[in-house]
Amino acid sequence: MGRIAAALFTTLDGSAEHPERWHGAYFDDAMGRAMDSHTDRCEAYLMGRVLYDMWSQYWPDNDSDEFAEFINPAKKYVLSTTLQEADWTGTTVIGSLDELRAVRDSTEGTIGMSGSLTTVRSLLEAELLDELVLLVDPIVVSGERRWTDGLDRVPLELVSSEALPTGVLHLVYRPVHEADQGV
Repeated sequence: MGRIAAALFTTLDGSAEHPERWHGAYFDDAMGRAMDSHTDRCEAYLMGRVLYDMWSQYWPDNDSDEFAEFINPAKKYVLSTTLQEADWTGTTVIGSLDELRAVRDSTEGTIGMSGSLTTVRSLLEAELLDELVLLVDPIVVSGERRWTDGLDRVPLELVSSEALPTGVLHLVYRPVHEADQGV
């Protein structure tokens, strides 16, 4: 059985909607290695509809960096109830969480993802997310959607933590499901 691991850039106040506005100052070689450790283990990549729409316009014609070398040939999934078909080579549209559960269960290895706040929240609520990687930038931005918006109680177990040279915290959590707690 496979697993789904999401990585998010976030801030001390949980903002995660527009990392392009505040994240660049903190991205260094150490963070690059942290992100590489996430993508290097991925057999496939999962996106929500909004991220798919952005990335499918940018990455297919881009071969200028290592992420392009990873994402373009990778098996990709889009979780969407509105997208009917995907134009990006190697992309399959998944229309429900039940269908995603079947894909995860039939996958060997890790299905990675980044961004896609609505998708991350849906996966946490459905107990489909197996790992959450947070890169917490030492800034408060307020006024953005937070990755936690709309979530009920979600207990997490810390798997690893590292302070990067820029002050970013690289945190890896595993959701603790009620069945695991004996609740």
